[in-house]
Formats: sequence, structure tokens, C-alpha cells
Amino acid sequence: MAEAPTATSERPRIVYSDNGPEAPYPLQMEGEVISGFGRGSKELGIPTANLPVDEAQISWIANITSGVYFGYAALQLPASHPDIPSAAASSTNGDAPKKYHIFPMVMSIGYNPFYKNSKRSAEVHILHKFAQDFYGAPMRLLLLGFVREEKNYAGVEALIEDINIDCEVARRSLDRAAWMPREGVVGMGQGTLDGSWLVRE
Repeated sequence: MAEAPTATSERPRIVYSDNGPEAPYPLQMEGEVISGFGRGSKELGIPTANLPVDEAQISWIANITSGVYFGYAALQLPASHPDIPSAAASSTNGDAPKKYHIFPMVMSIGYNPFYKNSKRSAEVHILHKFAQDFYGAPMRLLLLGFVREEKNYAGVEALIEDINIDCEVARRSLDRAAWMPREGVVGMGQGTLDGSWLVRE
């Protein structure tokens, strides 16, 4: 399994092979978006959509390595939300738009040692610029791979630099046919990966 080295300048921008996710992935997680620590947008310029971490409900999360992962987030946005994709963006086969819309994402699972969190959190950065928040919206996550372990930083600039590289790794790693859901991804198109769980009724 390919994993990125810890030195920022040496990190590869594409992880894993072109053949698609490897065991134990994909991993599934879902819940309603909750308010987080408020640091993503204010301090880092990288807004996050957070999910509660309930080890009783998500069996795999108790043993997973704390760190950064990548994959897809499916959001059920309210009808009035300005970021609901058009029918053309949501579906390429002429069907009505789906209730859930799939976006690429990068996420952190852990304690975030830079901020010394006392509770484990799941912070999702969706790789799409939203016009407004969507607290309370149902969200499903499909984790497809691991980027790096969490670590501490000497300053916020180094943290932001690493997060921006995480985003680039996610975008480039997902931009391959075997890594894109055939159900269609907003801003990316379609691939061959089975993403039906993300958009099921």
C-alpha cells in the first residue's frame, strides 16, 4: 500500500495505483453535519463539515490510524441551497437530479495535536467552494485511501501548507477512472467505481 512520506517537500501528489481502492477500503460513514471548532474557515481558510465520531455506530473508526484520508462526500442539500448542482452536473443520462450530490473530499480523523483536542473528531473538507453553510444536512462519506498520519506543527503556516498538499493529493489521486464513481461527481464527471451507496434512496 502506497503511503506518503512525512517530509512535506518529498510527498508524492498521487497515492495508490491506477487500479482503484485497496483493502480495507472503501470505508463508509454517515451522519448529519454538525458545527465544529470554528477554526477551519476563520484561522485556516479551509472550511470543514464535521460529523460526530461514534465508535459504537462506526465499528472501524476505533482502530483506524489517526490522520488524513481522501474519498467522496455525498450531501443532501436543502432545496433552497445555492450550491445544488444543475441536472446536467448531477446526472449525465437525462434523469432527474439525485437527492444526494457527490463531491471529492479530504478529511482528518483524530485529535489534531496542533490544537490539542481532547476528543477524536472527523473533519471533512469538501473540495468545492460553497456559497453558504449546510449545518444539519445529511452527509455520507466513502473513504478510499490514506494520505498521512496526523502530526504537530511549529506554526499555523506549516499546518496550512500541509493541508493544501493534502487537498492536491486527494484531487489528483481521485482524478482517475477507477477512483471516480460511475454515478457522477460534481465538477469531475464519471468513472468506474461503484458509488451507489452514496446516492441510494
